[in-house]
Amino acid sequence: MVHTSAVPPPKASLRGRARNKLRLMGRFWQLYLLLLPPIITTFIWHYIPLYGVLIGFKDYSSNLGILGSPWYGLGHFKWFFSRPSFYAILWNTIRISLYSFATFPCAIIFALMINELTNRAFKKTVQMISYMPHFISTVVVCSMIHMFFNASTGVVNQIIRSLGGQPVEFLYSTSAFDHLYIWSGVWQGLGWGTIIYLANLSNVSPDLIEAARLDGASRMDIVIHVNIPTILPTIVIMLILRIGSIMGVGFEKVFLLQTQRNISVSRVISTYVYELTLGSGGSTTYWDTSTAIGLFNSIVNLLLIIMTNTIARRISEITLW
Repeated sequence: MVHTSAVPPPKASLRGRARNKLRLMGRFWQLYLLLLPPIITTFIWHYIPLYGVLIGFKDYSSNLGILGSPWYGLGHFKWFFSRPSFYAILWNTIRISLYSFATFPCAIIFALMINELTNRAFKKTVQMISYMPHFISTVVVCSMIHMFFNASTGVVNQIIRSLGGQPVEFLYSTSAFDHLYIWSGVWQGLGWGTIIYLANLSNVSPDLIEAARLDGASRMDIVIHVNIPTILPTIVIMLILRIGSIMGVGFEKVFLLQTQRNISVSRVISTYVYELTLGSGGSTTYWDTSTAIGLFNSIVNLLLIIMTNTIARRISEITLW
């Protein structure tokens, strides 16, 4: 058997391709000019500040600055890993993230249900009502949770009393925190999360659906064999991105729902970083440690997204890169 090796393209052809690309860029220079603002802002706000990661490896002093502070190596990471509360904080972060991840199919199911509505006016009304909570700020949502689930004046506990039950202190219960956090987030983001799936479902050919009906396919058969395969690439991409942020439990909502009685289950990495910095009166003592903790969180998310993308590449042709 003769083995042939790939011959690299000649330099002349590479120069020709480069010229063609430059010619194309010159022809559509207006479109490339429109790309400059997002590229510049991304570089300024996301890449230039990366040098601040050095704080996590230094014994940082505001008087000496980042570059002038003495090198500390992995000392801050070791300090965080050796803390008695490390495993509890890590588990809280992972537990809430996995619970949130379990609600991932909700947007897909809701999009498929909306797509099956035949009354156009009713369909638009459902979409509008489901989108509206997305534009409510997190502070207002948490205030609504405090109002509705208050042990003495909350609507939920008033209903429980009217049914002969005893009021429940949801806001101070360790077992209720996860449910309040996750399902209020589902309510707030469900409609907005369906937009991308509905956009993909609009690309389904009516002729294909009509052919399936002529072959005797039911509405459920069309959903399973036509609609879901159409949005499958989008589902895989969104799944990869969701797994990549599995350690990224947001600070604001957790902090606003946190109380002294549920802090054992609500203290996550982001709120712990706040406690070390602004929560300690703004002392510079823990800026370096909090930077190291944030870097650890980002590295874990990066490894997860690379691992998920690799698995997706091996089992299918749909990948993020």
